[in-house]
Amino acid sequence: MREQADCFKALGDETRLRILMMLADGEKCACDIQENFDLKQPTISHHMKILQQSALVQVDKRGKWMFYSLNTDNIQEIRLFLGDNLINPTSFPYKLAIMTVEVPEKRHLMFVVP
Repeated sequence: MREQADCFKALGDETRLRILMMLADGEKCACDIQENFDLKQPTISHHMKILQQSALVQVDKRGKWMFYSLNTDNIQEIRLFLGDNLINPTSFPYKLAIMTVEVPEKRHLMFVVP
């Protein structure tokens, strides 16, 4: 689950999301990515490093040029994780703390305390 958490951290930035959306159209050179953002090269490199470390993108170095593409296998794993775990309430066992609270009308209500 640590790997998924790292991916979600990487996805938590608007610039990185936009980069991933660009890469959905196919492989891009680092200079093409930079051309579409009002950011300096070191900032783009920082974002690309985070996307690489989270295994959302792959890099192919050709001479002095860096080409980036989506890691479609890992993105598919994230999609499956979302579908299998976040939509399925039985995938993560947990306990609920239940508390009885008395209300003025002498009825008892059950509240779930997170």
